[in-house]
Amino acid sequence: MPEKRVVQKAKMDLRQGKRPSTAAGEFVHEEIKHVRGGKHGARSAKQAIAIGLSKARRAGVPLPPPARGKTPSRTRRAAAQAYETGQGRRKPKTRSARRGKAVERALAREPRRAASKSALSRQARSAASKRRRRNSTS
Repeated sequence: MPEKRVVQKAKMDLRQGKRPSTAAGEFVHEEIKHVRGGKHGARSAKQAIAIGLSKARRAGVPLPPPARGKTPSRTRRAAAQAYETGQGRRKPKTRSARRGKAVERALAREPRRAASKSALSRQARSAASKRRRRNSTS
């Protein structure tokens, strides 16, 4: 469950006409804070970002799921469901407490280094290099 402050800040970003990805950045930032603070870990910086984006979609940020070919179909399907839930087109399913606890415990076992400055820098550089390569060929 995202903090109230994060949801308010994201909604304010959208009201100001900023892109959905900017509003979603608030949720990603919160997730990085959680990993750094030891609430739970993540296997990689990419996973921490993905958790934040999923929370943003479920909270109503109009961030569409990734296009075909960019991510596995399972990830795309999960993102589409989160998006529909956030847009009010799908009823949020109440996850069983047992499953929720299992997810929290699994994440708690993951390392904290996924949210380190160097890990985030590495992720940003690799994402940027992929963008550059794709733009130069087209």
